[in-house]
Amino acid sequence: MLRRLLPTLIALLLGFIGLAWGLGSLQRIFAAERDDAQASLDSRREALEQYARASLAQSLRDRLEAARPALEAAALDPLAPATGLYLRERGTQLLPRLALHDTGEDTPAKARYAGLRAGTERADEVEDPWAERLALIREVDRALSRGDRRASTVALMALLQHRSQYVLASTRDVPGFLVVLESLVERGDPVPQLMHALVRDGLADGRSGRLDGLQRLLLLRRARFTKEDFDFLRERIVALSSKAGVPVTDFEARAAELAPEPLPLPRALPGPSLVRAGWYLEPRGGNHVRGVAVDAGALLQSLTREMRERGLLEADGQVRLLADAEVLPLEALPLSVDTPEWARAQGALEARYRLKTGMVAACAVLALGIAALAFVAQQRKLRFLELKSDFVATVSHELRTPLASIRLLAETLEWRLAEGTDARDYPARIVREADGLGFLVENLLSFNRIDKGRWAPKLEPVRLDELVALLRRDLESWSKVPVELAADVGDCSLRADGQLLRLLLSNLARNACAYNTRSPVRLRIEALPDGRVRFSDNGVGIPQAQWERAFEEFVRLPGQGHDAPGSGLGLALCRRIMRVHGGTLRVAASSPEGTTFELRFPHTVTT
Repeated sequence: MLRRLLPTLIALLLGFIGLAWGLGSLQRIFAAERDDAQASLDSRREALEQYARASLAQSLRDRLEAARPALEAAALDPLAPATGLYLRERGTQLLPRLALHDTGEDTPAKARYAGLRAGTERADEVEDPWAERLALIREVDRALSRGDRRASTVALMALLQHRSQYVLASTRDVPGFLVVLESLVERGDPVPQLMHALVRDGLADGRSGRLDGLQRLLLLRRARFTKEDFDFLRERIVALSSKAGVPVTDFEARAAELAPEPLPLPRALPGPSLVRAGWYLEPRGGNHVRGVAVDAGALLQSLTREMRERGLLEADGQVRLLADAEVLPLEALPLSVDTPEWARAQGALEARYRLKTGMVAACAVLALGIAALAFVAQQRKLRFLELKSDFVATVSHELRTPLASIRLLAETLEWRLAEGTDARDYPARIVREADGLGFLVENLLSFNRIDKGRWAPKLEPVRLDELVALLRRDLESWSKVPVELAADVGDCSLRADGQLLRLLLSNLARNACAYNTRSPVRLRIEALPDGRVRFSDNGVGIPQAQWERAFEEFVRLPGQGHDAPGSGLGLALCRRIMRVHGGTLRVAASSPEGTTFELRFPHTVTT
């Protein structure tokens, strides 16, 4: 059979190769389409992200550029506000301003101020600049005590000139200058503009320099004082400013803003960067860094609104900042532009690709199924031809045997009658052979009619004991071996076609006789509840692996010790008869001691 199937196998193989090539090419086309659509979607997303990145970077630069004048002013003027500004030079943070107070436990400025107010302050050396400064301070105090406006003015100018010539320790200079200005406010009649300059703005020193006002002086030299000295002097300067009518709000605010520690910002930057702590920083060579405080969330919301207004984003689109790094270089800000439109487009793209891939897979499975069906059909066709050939040979042999026997018996009968010899058993033998031939023909015709669906059973009540009686008479007429038939059927009646049931029982009985090596052959028919009938014999049995195969058409199981006669249609015809009645036929048990068949009928009239 394999040689006959070889052309079919070759054709199927070539078809598979062509189909696989075609489906593979189609799948590659689908994959290329998916990749192109994905690339287009990614390209659009990347373009929007680049736009968002450039817009955010420009916003940060604009923020710093807008803050540049305030940054430069705060770097020069300690009274200028520095909130949200950052400046670092040579590794030292200048903005926001740091307290940087002296860590000592003494309070020399406070003690010197007390000594000056009490008149007990003395210089260590006569020629010390501090001794000269003390003399000038006392001169101003004496002129104010006399009420000599001109003398006090001259003494004050001399004091200011000495301050411009000599830079004394801050713990001496600031308390001394504070005492002079307090005396001037308390006992003199100072010019408001002059007082404003001395307390706050400062004066030109005549040498292209400037003498800082008292407020600025304390803020600039804050590192020279301990925390207690600084707080003491700040309180005295605030009181002085209030008496002199000099603005003091910004001075107090700057003093309160002094930070105890530098901001925890990175020391090294790869370039203009956004720091997640809330700062935008730009290095300017060396250790010079400037920056401005920013609210990244507010900037992203503003950018999102702008892109929505431009039609670049849907109403529910969003620009988000990704990554967890502390420092984000401006040139590579990890921005993500998310919009449900892309999610829907991505989902539709994947759905289309899965659908196309599924269609390709379905085509492949369908082709495999068709090929398998074609192969099975061809195999069944060849098998059918073999079975048909075997059946024709078997039936020819089965028909030739009884015909030859009949002819031989008839010729012998004729010869014996002519010779006057006794030939009484020859007519019975001829009838038996003719009955066997007729039974074979009846099996063939019945199988063909049932298989083609041309037999409409006549269902009517049939008594099982009557069928057993007919079977017993048939066995007596054609059986060549002794047969003992026992029945336990009671009054069981079945709604069935009597002719078909008689044919079914005859086939079971003939098979029991054919596949049997014992004498006598024992048969038993038993009616059970629920429309079941069991037919048992003492034959050679059927191997369990062959129970179902025994009911296939043209299948003949070998007997024990000899080849059993028959066409291979007996059990197949029996099962078809039961199906015509809507029932079943199966092997209930089988062993070398015999076989039991169980017939189940759907309709039982009485038992």
